Amino acid sequence: MMVYMQWTKLIYNKIHLWLETAIKMLPNLAVAILVLALFVLLARLMKKLVYKLVYRLSDTPALSGLFSSVAYLFFCFVGLFIALDVLQLDKTVSSLLAGAGIIGLALGFAFQDLTANFISGIFITFRKPFEVGHQIETNGFTGNVENIQLRSTTLRTLDGLHVIIPNKEIFQKPIINHSLTPERRISLTFNVAIVNEQMSSVQSLLQNALKGLPHLAAHRPLQVLYSNIDGANVKVTVTCWVAYDENNHNDNDHYNEAVHAVISRVTSIMKEHQLI
Repeated sequence: MMVYMQWTKLIYNKIHLWLETAIKMLPNLAVAILVLALFVLLARLMKKLVYKLVYRLSDTPALSGLFSSVAYLFFCFVGLFIALDVLQLDKTVSSLLAGAGIIGLALGFAFQDLTANFISGIFITFRKPFEVGHQIETNGFTGNVENIQLRSTTLRTLDGLHVIIPNKEIFQKPIINHSLTPERRISLTFNVAIVNEQMSSVQSLLQNALKGLPHLAAHRPLQVLYSNIDGANVKVTVTCWVAYDENNHNDNDHYNEAVHAVISRVTSIMKEHQLI
């Protein structure tokens, strides 16, 4: 009976102490709830502001959504830590911070490739080496950019293939942006027999023949030079430039058409004057 009375008294004292502590902490609890509610409202406001700001800078909904979500979680966690501090739960705050650090470190090692792609996507979005609609060449693929996401970039190749390339591979390797190239050079090399009577007029013949081609840049010099001697032949190198405009600078076919026109004209002149 005495043991029963002792256990009953111990339980009563413990419950009484808890109730007394809870009553004393009621003002702190009210303040903590108020602080948490205010920070949640502030987090929602900052989420909208960050989304608009990042979207204005990057013009990318995915990146704007990522930064706005990070801002929202940041302010929510700040409000939670302040509320716990008001409730005098300092050890809980320390435990949460330590746990968050350990979890973040573990996730960083587990998803390092995914993290690298995300970080590369952020750099690509802000630095803008290319945009949607540009024609680029990277990682052995050439095509038009159809979509830029945080993890990967989607290309539509010249053959119509749908290629998804991780942003890490694009960020770490060279990129050729054909859409940012106003002009592109064509260089052709062929042989002319040294004993040919009209070899001395090759330069003037080819220069006059190529001047009228519509694909070539008029302000760029058209060069016809002897580059080497190969036995009884002399090597001739023709250099000219293809000019792009706003309507076709994305189209690799324009360059191929220019190469075709130059080769056709050179071949025609060489055959006409019996140089080949």
